[in-house]
Amino acid sequence: MSTKFLRLSVIIATVAIIFSSCSNNPSSSNPLNGKTTAEFNSGVSYGTMTDQDGNVYKTVTIGTQTWMAENLRTTKYNDGTAIPNVTGNEEWSGLTTGAYCNFNNTSNTDTIATYGRLYNWYAVNTGKLCPTGWHVPTDAEWTTLSDYLGGEPLSDAGGLLKETGTTHWASPNTGATNETGFTALPGGYRYKDGTFVGIGGGGVWCSATGLPIAPGAVTWVASNRNVYRSLYNKEVGFSVRCVRD
Repeated sequence: MSTKFLRLSVIIATVAIIFSSCSNNPSSSNPLNGKTTAEFNSGVSYGTMTDQDGNVYKTVTIGTQTWMAENLRTTKYNDGTAIPNVTGNEEWSGLTTGAYCNFNNTSNTDTIATYGRLYNWYAVNTGKLCPTGWHVPTDAEWTTLSDYLGGEPLSDAGGLLKETGTTHWASPNTGATNETGFTALPGGYRYKDGTFVGIGGGGVWCSATGLPIAPGAVTWVASNRNVYRSLYNKEVGFSVRCVRD
């Protein structure tokens, strides 16, 4: 991995998921950010939830947990405070407070609805990023999900979580079945220096578990099916999935 950011890792298997983590159903739409093109599992019964911006998301129950089945895209904390949208690389690299960005600073509403937004650790650490009744999952909660799907190493957890096909995932999207309905998408991430990487090839999700020098455990789903865990700098921007309280 690049030395542009700190990485403390326990590699459990070849890259597919990192833990620290066309639709036959109608696609979710929202009033602010367009319409997702994600391909959900038509055999799964989805619920819905609404964030503080009024965006509506699919949700899915996996084992004892209920997760968002889409990446978060709010521009506000759950107390109504606006989250700064930081586009400049220099400003992004110097942040010590919460912020978000869109991948490559896109303004395409359908792209935002599909992949969500990227948030730094400081936004996650406020405890106010998810809507009331939901929260950013801890490392232990990501591990619960992984264990339910077979655990580490050499499980098919990645494939069970990933959206099928190659509309959003780079070919060959090995092992993807989306049996769970989680519909993991490769939304990429933003390095501390402001560089955007990984869209189409990897999706990275923050956990709420932090250390003094790193944001804690994150998950990365790549074009494979196995699981491993890693840690990153607080300034790196990742996707977020919320889990119900």
